[in-house]
Amino acid sequence: MNMKELKFGLEVEMLAERLKIAKAVQSVVGGRITHEGGAYDCYSVTDLRGRKWKVVRDASLINVPMSHQAELVSPILVYDDIPQFQEVVRAARKAGGRVDATCSVHCHISAEHFDGKKVANLAKIFYKNEDLIIHAFGVSRARLQRYTQPLSESFIRELERRKPKTRDELNPIIYGHRNDHPTHYAPERYRTVNLHSIFWLNTIEFRFMEGCLHSGKIRAGLVFCLAIAAKALNAKCASSTKRAYNSSSAKYDFRVFMVSGLGLIGDEFKNVRKHLLANMPGDAAWKNGRPQRAEAEACN
Repeated sequence: MNMKELKFGLEVEMLAERLKIAKAVQSVVGGRITHEGGAYDCYSVTDLRGRKWKVVRDASLINVPMSHQAELVSPILVYDDIPQFQEVVRAARKAGGRVDATCSVHCHISAEHFDGKKVANLAKIFYKNEDLIIHAFGVSRARLQRYTQPLSESFIRELERRKPKTRDELNPIIYGHRNDHPTHYAPERYRTVNLHSIFWLNTIEFRFMEGCLHSGKIRAGLVFCLAIAAKALNAKCASSTKRAYNSSSAKYDFRVFMVSGLGLIGDEFKNVRKHLLANMPGDAAWKNGRPQRAEAEACN
């Protein structure tokens, strides 16, 4: 499975008037705006290809009036849609959209190719590198305590003990009991990787991105999510042994993970690596720091 074959959707929270953001979306994708209203006061934009983009109210954005609580929800997209999505983000920012500490970006990857074993692969790969990922994406302590809790060790150990092969076998591991009727706001959703979404939307939701209206940084986060999903699908098995976070080698360790582990190599992903390494201390090329001149000369 190539990551470019995976379908996805994005949710971008921002502080702005919803109608203004809907008009910004329309300026890029064309089509018509409809005020659907309802509990989320939804404005939808049906684009020229018949896809529906939504701008809805998000009550978690508590620092502004309800009129300025906005979440942009994309339709189902494919890899070739990324440049257009970036233009939508730029238009939203130009229309007055902004973010604060309450905002986040969520990425949904289609779970259509994931059975119990592949989901376990994904959870273990993510858990192994979670400390690095959290630092790379600058996830705040407040978010980690509430809306984006790390994967628990007990959950990973239960995956390893029970070795689910099907979604049916996976279900009670996620919920702690058999749950045939999951609800939207189940507490299991508030994880860095929301596996509850498999049973609610048939997606895997990545919730660890902070609020952002920088189109390049959002692309970087999306590509990272696609790459880690593809790695899980292609792996025969996966290790969950934690990769310790070390501030002196963090940038090197994360670069190696992106390049060797996820295949994010070459000019196509140069900006992805740039954005995702920006928060990491250390040196990308040297695990223990760049040698001093004398040491470097001694190595020659």
